[in-house]
Amino acid sequence: MGIKTFIEQKLDYKDILVMGHVVCGYPSFDDNISALEIMEDCGVDLVELQFPFSEPSADGPLFVKANEMSIKSGTTVDKCFDFMSKVTSQFSFKVLMMGYFNTVFQMGEREFLQRLKFSGGDGYIIPDLPIEEAVNLHSMSKEFDLDPIILMTQTTSEERLKKLGRSCSGMVYAVARKGVTGSKTIMDDSIESLINRCRKYTDVPLGVGFGISNRADLDFLRGKADVAIIGTAALKAWEDSKQAGYRQFFESLQLS
Repeated sequence: MGIKTFIEQKLDYKDILVMGHVVCGYPSFDDNISALEIMEDCGVDLVELQFPFSEPSADGPLFVKANEMSIKSGTTVDKCFDFMSKVTSQFSFKVLMMGYFNTVFQMGEREFLQRLKFSGGDGYIIPDLPIEEAVNLHSMSKEFDLDPIILMTQTTSEERLKKLGRSCSGMVYAVARKGVTGSKTIMDDSIESLINRCRKYTDVPLGVGFGISNRADLDFLRGKADVAIIGTAALKAWEDSKQAGYRQFFESLQLS
C-alpha cells in the first residue's frame, strides 16, 4: 500500500496523523528501537529514518549534533539499511528514508532505490535535491513503487508550487517556516495560507513540519493538514529525560 492510500485510509478514523523522526544510530541503534517502540505505543503513523550525513543543510543544531555523533560512532549507510529492514519487520507504521543526495549519489540511484525497497521503505525525503535534478530518480521510483516526498515552502512562488505539484507522490511536506529545523513555529494564518496554497496544486495528502512541538499545534492543524511532522521537539525530550521524557512527550499529544 502506497503512502497516499495509507494516509487516506487512516484519515477515515483519525482526524490527523503524526510522522516521527529518528537519526539512525543516535544515540545508538538500541536507543532508536526504544524510541520507535514508544512511538508505536503512542499511535505514531509514519516515521522518517534519517541516514546521517556530515553536512545536513536542512537541519537545526540538535539534529546536526545527532548526525555528527552518529557518524563518529560508526554509523554507515549499510547499517542504516539493515536497521530499516529490522524496523519495517517489527513495526506497523510506514517508514521513509530521510537524507541528503550525497548518499544517493555515492551509491547510485538505482541501487539506492533497490536497497530502499528491499529494506521495506515506502519513500524518501531528500531536501537538497531540486526536482529538475531528480527527473531520473523520480522516474525510476515508480518502477519500485516508492514515493519521493516533495517539500513546499512559504517562500515558494505560485508558478514553482504548480511545478512541484506535478512531481508530488505519496504526500507533500509543507515547511511551516523559513530556515532549518529546530525552532518553535507560531501557528497562525500564514500556516493555513501555506496549506491552502499547496492544496491548489496537488491532491496528495499534506503534512506540515518544522517546529511542530505540542498538542496545541496538532489541534491547530486538525481539519487543515493531514499529517503533523514532529522531529526536534521529540529529540529534545529524549535529550532531556531519555525514554521517560520521550514517552511523556508523545503521550501528551494524545494520538490514540
